[in-house]
Amino acid sequence: MLFDDSYLEVVGTSKGLFNDKGSKFIAYAFSVRTEKDIKERLAEVKKLEYAARHHCYAYILNPDKSAQRDSDDGEPSNTAGKPILGQLLSRDLTNTLIVVVRYFGGVKLGVSGLINAYREAASEALNQITIKKRFVKDVFAVHFKYPEMNTVMRIVKEHDLKIISQDFELECALTFSVKKSQSEKIQSIFAQNHLLSLEYLKTI
Repeated sequence: MLFDDSYLEVVGTSKGLFNDKGSKFIAYAFSVRTEKDIKERLAEVKKLEYAARHHCYAYILNPDKSAQRDSDDGEPSNTAGKPILGQLLSRDLTNTLIVVVRYFGGVKLGVSGLINAYREAASEALNQITIKKRFVKDVFAVHFKYPEMNTVMRIVKEHDLKIISQDFELECALTFSVKKSQSEKIQSIFAQNHLLSLEYLKTI
């Protein structure tokens, strides 16, 4: 089976609302890429919703979903952060933060009520946001002499490689990206021509 080089993430921001027995739950969904992004977004929500009793959240980062965290922020254990995280996991999302704030309405909801409220608020925010499919890509630079230009451009065109930059002087260089799942195949194609030198740069 080929390496799965695709992942889903949200684009932009959105807001969701859920009410239960007078308590108001407001959810904010954000596109994030780093821990710094998350801290900034949390600070934004806390400033905006400064009167809320709780600012609970969950996030997932990276194409392989290797960074995951959730916070109940004073709510009973596992009644807020985990249900929010569950919405991200059920939709297979990454690079996404959801913050749900609560305004207490005077009636206790109980454990199951809280779990349902945080889950529904988070779900509503995700219903309002755009979700995009992205791909993990390897970036390479191919170095060659000018006479090999046609060969290089033919490979680029045939395999739909995305050109990032190009420098066509006497010593030519072209930087391109390719889906991770196609990376080995492309490397072998370039390796068949000893006049071309392929250099791996990074994975994005």
